Amino acid sequence: MQSPMPLVVILATGGTIAGTGSSSTDTTGYRAGALGVEALIAAVPALAEHRIESESVAAIDSKNMDAATWQRLAARVAHHVARPEVAGVVITHGTDTLEETAWFLHRVLAPGKPVVLTAAMRPASALSPDGPANLLDAVTVAEAAGARGVSVAFAGAAWGAVGLRKVHTLQTFAFAGSDCGPIARLEGGVLPTFRARPEGEALGLARTAAPADAWPRVEIVLNHAGADG
Repeated sequence: MQSPMPLVVILATGGTIAGTGSSSTDTTGYRAGALGVEALIAAVPALAEHRIESESVAAIDSKNMDAATWQRLAARVAHHVARPEVAGVVITHGTDTLEETAWFLHRVLAPGKPVVLTAAMRPASALSPDGPANLLDAVTVAEAAGARGVSVAFAGAAWGAVGLRKVHTLQTFAFAGSDCGPIARLEGGVLPTFRARPEGEALGLARTAAPADAWPRVEIVLNHAGADG
């Protein structure tokens, strides 16, 4: 008897990957989060060969990501990861705060199953959007045997949540990781190897249960030579 295909749950949060512009050449003035998750899946015909469930958690520009949305997202990820039939979870996201969400989920959940974030630098309405390939790659990583923990699938590679950073605001190769390099590279939609990293100890959802406005606030202050304020 043939084993059923692994089930992957796609959680949508908005971002450029779900953005639409006024024309196919509009790659800067678009509206982020305009398309629903069903439209994102429909734009990738190859996903019809995969076993997919989907739901929408948010429909925002990721620069507007906040603690309350993180709470909802973490709760939904934890719910689906706990389902025995689910192999992994994919999250569609915007690029501005993608590494922050990845780090948050890594520290709060440290999941034993793969949780893969993905995004795009061009909106879905662009002449050559990068979102569809990134989404397919994310599902491929989420289905991979031995995959676990939080990662980001982007531009043909998968990166661990630790050390990930956005390094360019326009190029499709927008992310880089630590000196260890990516945990996987995808070749023609195939994942030859996956180099898992330790998940670490989860802080747990209970640590995030307080109202979002009660979380400790940490400001990031940039400094430079000659700064006077």
